[in-house]
Amino acid sequence: MLVPAALGAAFLVLPGVALVAAAPWSSLPAQLAQPAVLDALRLSLVTATSATAVCLVLGVPLAWVLARVPFPGRRLVRALVTVPLVLPPVVSGVALLLLLGRQGLLGRHLDAWFGLTLPFTTAAVVVAEAFVALPFLVVAVEGALAGADRRLEGAAATLGASRLYTFRRVTLPAVAPGVAAGAVLCFARALGEFGATITFAGSYPGTTRTMPLTVYLALETDPEAAVALSLVLLLVCLLVLVGLRERWLTGTLR
Repeated sequence: MLVPAALGAAFLVLPGVALVAAAPWSSLPAQLAQPAVLDALRLSLVTATSATAVCLVLGVPLAWVLARVPFPGRRLVRALVTVPLVLPPVVSGVALLLLLGRQGLLGRHLDAWFGLTLPFTTAAVVVAEAFVALPFLVVAVEGALAGADRRLEGAAATLGASRLYTFRRVTLPAVAPGVAAGAVLCFARALGEFGATITFAGSYPGTTRTMPLTVYLALETDPEAAVALSLVLLLVCLLVLVGLRERWLTGTLR
């Protein structure tokens, strides 16, 4: 068991080691100080944070319904909710275009009624990132709800607490580690999103060109800059995951 485990760990860790080893440390400050890089980093952090907020608002209630409310077709709904986990990101972007594009299923009405066009805007980046990241939150929170002690909820109900009050004051604090774990995974997934973003939002500097898109473009013209930018993304993700490691483990393993 130790040999396959060591090989698995090496398979996951060594690419990051290679990235660190290849980083142009002497020119790294100059590479990262470029206005285009700073704009891409700012945009990535803003959109990933916004997408995580959207996922929290939509995903926590959805996870609660899937975990607590029996209804016909619940298994099918659960399967459909997790589809973006396995769907190729480019396909996710195409699906979003067909739904929210100017001629899309809903997009045509948004354009006609409100003059609202989502594709190739910063809002489109948030939508794309939230679409691919939301299942991570739902899975984490639903798992936490499945492991929570429902006797506390039952006690609150017998004392006359409403379902909403019980959710806010009893259920949500009990599954807070799971919510934190899901939010961390959402943020990391949104921060690294590429395929759905470039398909649905495009790559416009300062508007939709996030760090992953900047890395891809730099790889074609300046590989050294691409390595430097990749290193930044790696460090940001590591800081987020390590900073909330205890909550993450508590929420997913409880």
